[in-house]
Amino acid sequence: MAASGPGGSRRLVQYVVVRSDLVQQLAWPLGAVIAQACHAATAAIHLHYDDPDTQEYLAQLDAMHKVVLQAPDQSSLSDLSEVLREKGVLHKLWVEQPENAPTCLALKPYPKQAVQSVMRPFKLFRLVNFLGETTPESRRGYRCD
Repeated sequence: MAASGPGGSRRLVQYVVVRSDLVQQLAWPLGAVIAQACHAATAAIHLHYDDPDTQEYLAQLDAMHKVVLQAPDQSSLSDLSEVLREKGVLHKLWVEQPENAPTCLALKPYPKQAVQSVMRPFKLFRLVNFLGETTPESRRGYRCD
């Protein structure tokens, strides 16, 4: 858990939102999609390195919390980025080059309660096997605590 404040403990979380259509419709290799998420998360940390929440998050190296969510397509990911910008939520929209295609975004670390409401419409990222069935791993989703 993150350090306790006056109102009790608070959990710092880094949200990552990945386009699910990259795997499900466009047949990107899973490793390539994971790499996109890694790029976005690293870039968000780098861009907001001096932010106090980022520093606190990094100081707890063995207790980092990430939540990986899915956006159904490029349009919904771009719309989310615009909503985040309007609300002042700091993030990095990762745009794959040379395709110039937004693939995912990552927020800087935030107290969970500060951004949970804007992220609520997005579900945990899940894999679907080639038969269209969920795997035991995908039913649990991807939330790294």
